[in-house]
Amino acid sequence: QVLERSRDVVDDVSVSLRLWDTFGDHHKDRRFAYGRSDVVVLCFSIANPNSLHHVKTMWYPEIKHFCPRAPVILVGCQLDLRYADLEAVNRARRPLARPIKPNEILPPEKGREVAKELGIPYYETSVVAQFGIKDVFDNAIRAALISRRHLQFWKSHLRNVQRPLLQAPFLPPRPPPPIIIVPDPPSNNEERPAHLLEDPLCADVILVLQEKIKIYAHKIYLSTSSSKFYDLFLMDLNEEEQQSTAGHGFGAAVPAAAERMLHQEERHHGRDFLLRAASFDICESSEEAGPGQRKPCLRASTSDGILRGNRYGNGERGLRRGRDLSSWSRAFTSIQEEMAEDPLTYKSKPMVVVKMDSSIQPGPFRAVLKYLYTGELDENERDLMHIAHIAELLEVFDLRMMVANILNNEAFMNQEITKAFHVRRTNRVKECLAKGTFSDVTFVLDDGAISAHKPLLISSCDWMAAMFGGPFVESSTNEVALPHTSKSCMRAVLEYLYTGQFSSSPDLDDMKLIILANRLCLPHLVALTEQYTVTGLMEAAQMMVDIDGDVLVFLELAQFHCAYQLADWCLHHICTNYNNVCRKFPRDMKAMSGENQEYFEKHRWPPVWYLKEEDHYQRAKKEREKEDYLHLKRQPKRRWLFWNASSSPSSSPSSSAATA
Repeated sequence: QVLERSRDVVDDVSVSLRLWDTFGDHHKDRRFAYGRSDVVVLCFSIANPNSLHHVKTMWYPEIKHFCPRAPVILVGCQLDLRYADLEAVNRARRPLARPIKPNEILPPEKGREVAKELGIPYYETSVVAQFGIKDVFDNAIRAALISRRHLQFWKSHLRNVQRPLLQAPFLPPRPPPPIIIVPDPPSNNEERPAHLLEDPLCADVILVLQEKIKIYAHKIYLSTSSSKFYDLFLMDLNEEEQQSTAGHGFGAAVPAAAERMLHQEERHHGRDFLLRAASFDICESSEEAGPGQRKPCLRASTSDGILRGNRYGNGERGLRRGRDLSSWSRAFTSIQEEMAEDPLTYKSKPMVVVKMDSSIQPGPFRAVLKYLYTGELDENERDLMHIAHIAELLEVFDLRMMVANILNNEAFMNQEITKAFHVRRTNRVKECLAKGTFSDVTFVLDDGAISAHKPLLISSCDWMAAMFGGPFVESSTNEVALPHTSKSCMRAVLEYLYTGQFSSSPDLDDMKLIILANRLCLPHLVALTEQYTVTGLMEAAQMMVDIDGDVLVFLELAQFHCAYQLADWCLHHICTNYNNVCRKFPRDMKAMSGENQEYFEKHRWPPVWYLKEEDHYQRAKKEREKEDYLHLKRQPKRRWLFWNASSSPSSSPSSSAATA
């Protein structure tokens, strides 16, 4: 195979190529490598200026000493280092190898100047880029054949050999655009709702258990996780039958007939209290069961009786609005709206007080609330039967199914239930955002206002948590002004904070959204917006839309607002279209910062050295064509043919033609 590759045909001349490498260290033995050589290829590295210096001072004089008649060709190797990433190259080199510095890379004119001084051809090659290798060998063969033609001028097969050809400059490959990498979302977003339940910041609901235990919660979390709570908080507390009840609570005068009816109704409630039946009967002896006995099981309800409590407790006097819920659900007894003290700020604010059924115990109820906030249920919970009982009262059937899976040793199936829970709550949160349901804060923007929910903002954004939970004015007000912000950008930010997903709209300004996301310290949203912006620009470019002006506008704004991936993509686009951009926007390019202009000069494509080489190649090509034309013009226009005039056309071929 090596012998087959060594055979070549150059200008219709068959040759066999043999390579002899010189000894780099053995100076005394190196002279044996020069013997009987037809051509010498003198190589140097374009990344080592000393090697080019040694060409003139050491190698060329030595070649002319041992083989003065052999033609020489100068070759610059490792051409790919001119456009390669030198940091990556240095990392890949051996640990003890000397690192390559950018200022050591030689431009093509340096090698060409030395070749011109020595009067020899100059070529460049790169094994990595597979460029110039055949050019070097073919032209080295041509140089050897021309040298032989001077000595063996009578050989006709050497007459058509050309002198070494010019080498077209190497155009580096177009650098690929940078890839926008979207980092993983913050890992603590899933844990924050549980922390919000433990630390009830901006709570607007008080759940009262057993007439004395208060648990603070948030409407938006409860209503988007449970349809029962959703209907409860949307219930009208000003119905006609409830208005009379509220009047009694305030100590208003009651007619005698109405008072008799009230006492009769209370007696009926006392009888109904005895008929109450729970949906789950819990074995009290289950905790005492031995290891061989059966685990507690779920048992269907044996009665449809409804729990009814005393409609007017002692703590309900003086309430502004309220309603009895004993006939509406077995989980609740009453709901009131009153001024209550915030557990963290100790300031009075309107809150909804919901009294739960007396059968609901605090421990299992907290586990149910944790599920409503996070969608998860701990497998090691002890009171699973009580949790299932509360889940049925609140009509949270997915939680009841999770309890059944744990009791049946099939807890792995709860992962799918949790996923479905988050999908369902995401859709409900979007609906609440669109309609402004259960909102407790309004953002005043440049082009209008938009309602939001403090608990969701606190659990998904540190900036919002600091604003609403710290000693700021915004923590105690229902309106927050955000200047220089549009509704479309704020809606996109809220939907991202609520759902963790990026949503676009036709009126969305990408750059303004990046500015707002950076202002709110949301790097993940910044990356998503960068990806969306770059995708839009690339699609527009594929549709032959001019995006150069937009890229110039995006560049410095992206750099200022920490959108570094978008800035890198803009720099790449400007560098790879440098001539067109400079021709269209000369003033904008001159107004760029010094760092950007320096980057353009260093990374522009095609590079400056290629443009210079291309210009030199075109001029040299024209000069070569002019010389060839003059050479042909000096040759005689007519060739004389000698033949025997008496011979016929059918005479022998040997006498038919002879060239002079």
